[in-house]
Amino acid sequence: MNLQQLRYLNEIVRCDLNISDAAGALFTSQPGVSKQIKLLEEELGVDIFVRNGKRIVALTEPGKAVLAIAQRVLHETNNLKQVGQEFSRQDSGSLTIATTHTQARYALPHVIKAFTLRYPEVKLGLHQGSPTQIAEMVLSGEADIGIATESIALYDELVTLPCYEWHHCVVVPPKHPLLEEKRLTLKKLAQYPLITYDFAFTGRNKINQAFSEAGIEPNIALTAIDADVIKTYVELGLGVGIVAQMAFIPERDRQLRMIDAGHLFQPSTTRIAIRQNQYLRGFGYHFIELFAPRLTHALVADALHLTR
Repeated sequence: MNLQQLRYLNEIVRCDLNISDAAGALFTSQPGVSKQIKLLEEELGVDIFVRNGKRIVALTEPGKAVLAIAQRVLHETNNLKQVGQEFSRQDSGSLTIATTHTQARYALPHVIKAFTLRYPEVKLGLHQGSPTQIAEMVLSGEADIGIATESIALYDELVTLPCYEWHHCVVVPPKHPLLEEKRLTLKKLAQYPLITYDFAFTGRNKINQAFSEAGIEPNIALTAIDADVIKTYVELGLGVGIVAQMAFIPERDRQLRMIDAGHLFQPSTTRIAIRQNQYLRGFGYHFIELFAPRLTHALVADALHLTR
């Protein structure tokens, strides 16, 4: 048994049981991958995969247990490498952040600028996705740190910590009738076509919850994953926008006006997520602290330690 066999196993599962794709991702041959998996099965004395002819179609029950252990072994192997790099090359390496478009576009630029100035030898990667995709990237090891709203806290395998609360706001073109309202209400808002986030993004559940509790059916005319797209269609007069307040920048959004909606929708909480038992490099802790100063190295380390 060797680590290469465990990597082959993990990659086959990651590639939806396609050995050819797994071989390509691993820069090796399909027969070589198949041979190593068969050797692993022979040594363990169980079938890891259910086969239909030469095709792999599913994991067996013992195969599921083997995969879980293999993934833990590979995770700890990566931790060993991180320990070595931490003490041999403290200010170099790589750090991958998975986050939503809103965070990447509006909350992270100043953090990334400060980080790259402090750690010019660290290769920083930025992946974007929905909160579910972000959680999966962190769990798979594709990303070191995830940043998204509350929903990533639903994953037991992740350690998540709150960073800050934020509110939604309403955006409209200049001279829109809603600008004349002294205090915006959900009833008034529902009189117009609404343009807001796709259900999986940026606190959309808070918007749905508010209308549901008020017994009002909103007219959702258009949804998007990107606040800039939402604002573009509001400028075109297709509806009233609901976006994260951080996504409205007066000096840039000169063709729009913002109306406070903090009293209409419950606040959302942005959280960072790290895989349980993850060995985080020193510059990873520093990145988190730049993003959320209250999340000190000691506080994050203590939170990770609780999962061991």
